[in-house]
Amino acid sequence: MSVLSIIRDCLDALLHPSARYDALTRARHRAFMAPRLLGSLAAFAAFPVYLALRGAPTAIEVAAFAWLIAPILLSWFLSRTGRYEGAHVLSSLALAGFVMIVAAATGGIASFAAVWLIVVPIEAALSASRRVVAFAFALAMSCAAALIVLGHFHLLPPSNLSAPLQGALIGFGVVSATLYAAGLAFGAESLARTSVALFYREEERYRLLAHNMSDVLSRHSRNGAVQFISPAAEAMLGVPPPRLMGHGLFDRVHVADRPAYLTALSDAARGGEGRSVEFRLRREAPRGLMQSADFIWVEMRCRPLDQVAGEGEVVAVIRDVTDRKMQQEALEQARNAAEQADASKTRFLATMSHELRTPLNAIIGFSDMIAQEDVLMLDAARRKEYAQLIRDSGQHLLSVVNGILDMSKMETGTFEIAPEPFAPRPALLNCCNLLALKARENGVDLITRAPEDLPMMNGDPRAFKQITLNLVSNAIKFTERGGSVTVSAAVEGSRLMLDVTDTGVGIDADDLKQIGNPFFQAGKTYQRRHEGTGLGLSIVKGLVGLHQGEMSVESKLGEGTTVTVTLPLSFAPPAVQEPSGKIATLKPALRSGLQEQAQQVKKSA
Repeated sequence: MSVLSIIRDCLDALLHPSARYDALTRARHRAFMAPRLLGSLAAFAAFPVYLALRGAPTAIEVAAFAWLIAPILLSWFLSRTGRYEGAHVLSSLALAGFVMIVAAATGGIASFAAVWLIVVPIEAALSASRRVVAFAFALAMSCAAALIVLGHFHLLPPSNLSAPLQGALIGFGVVSATLYAAGLAFGAESLARTSVALFYREEERYRLLAHNMSDVLSRHSRNGAVQFISPAAEAMLGVPPPRLMGHGLFDRVHVADRPAYLTALSDAARGGEGRSVEFRLRREAPRGLMQSADFIWVEMRCRPLDQVAGEGEVVAVIRDVTDRKMQQEALEQARNAAEQADASKTRFLATMSHELRTPLNAIIGFSDMIAQEDVLMLDAARRKEYAQLIRDSGQHLLSVVNGILDMSKMETGTFEIAPEPFAPRPALLNCCNLLALKARENGVDLITRAPEDLPMMNGDPRAFKQITLNLVSNAIKFTERGGSVTVSAAVEGSRLMLDVTDTGVGIDADDLKQIGNPFFQAGKTYQRRHEGTGLGLSIVKGLVGLHQGEMSVESKLGEGTTVTVTLPLSFAPPAVQEPSGKIATLKPALRSGLQEQAQQVKKSA
């Protein structure tokens, strides 16, 4: 271990606790104590030698050596209190007082010691405090003025020094003051070098953090112009930081989010508080990939950096929150899906409660009446009527169950279709003839427009008839007496266009979005006026999809509805695949609804 290391450790042990954790403060305290302690100890060590060579000292010599105690006391003061500026003030007072005593005894302002007054403000410059320097300057000037005034009025004792000794002492004073000033200059240079090294070390530390952080650090003016942005911006946005300077970052903000971006920066600069805002930034596609730029979601937290007359700058931290936004959107979609499933279950129960209980009650009621025909004295005609009502109720129940089963098969992907060549025109006319009686009973004109030259098509004829029957039956059911239903078919290219148009009650625009959902019945104004499970259009939609076709609905409330079904003339079924886990069972809402309805049916029976 070197001598310098031992000295440094001893000085560190004397430092005040407040100076041990800051490198620059620690260096300043060392620079204050080291020369004073070492100089005083060296002078005390030389004092016996001086007495042996000089003999009995004079009063001035005793005062000079006594003054050497002052630096030790100053070091002790700084070590105990940590008051660096106060220690420099006391040091200036001690040095100026000593110079005044020596100069007053050796000729006043002409004394060899008077030149040391120049050293007083120079020494105070190490304090890095303007107040201490100003105090030291005023003190030195006051001492010089006092020596001049006292000498002018002959208030000082006469100097008994000979001319040669006076000249030698003046030379000693100049040389010693110069050497002390040079030591102070070297100390100041050492402190400056330490300060610069610490500054560069701190700067390098922050530069290392800025280069390795995934978040982007930026500095903005109040109008949003970027004055500094960290290199992490290139990894986040795919562009080098120089292109984001000025208004480069603002140009990449989504147009809809620019007001919020500027408002956050302005509020942070003016309000003195941190602000947080989320917005979208355009990110460049990686080189070599043929894709357009996309937008990412970022969160910017900004706070004021400095304020001058209300025009402060802002420092901001920008973080990519795209994944969090996607998770929020996924949660929102899941919540909407759960709400829709719950609504489907509610619609299912509301619909099935009526569609199943009514015919079941009829079956049970009329069966009880037939069983008690002796008591009720029913004739053959009445028994036949009740039997017919029981049969009609059973047929209705069968149609409801068949609709649910067909819908569940479509949901699970197990609905089987058997494509074969068939003529669509006879199938269409047959369906219209089956529903002609129902149309006449409702007072609705059923018009069929099917050209005789309709070509053959490949598909499932049963499914085609089911589509036609469901569409025409729905149109007749929701058309008021005196209205009309028009069924037309035509060929456009390689597809068959089937249009069913009615002049019925129509569908509200809000309900059009849900047309085709299972158990959905549009329009509160007519929802309870007609029987039905709400599965008709759902089955049509499913059958059309199985045939790789399309279904569209156009309607206006109070004017009527047009349903258009487009089917390919040459349908080729896809390869048979095992149902996936997601569709291996009914949808949760439908499945739970069926279970609850089955329990209700058992209780009713």
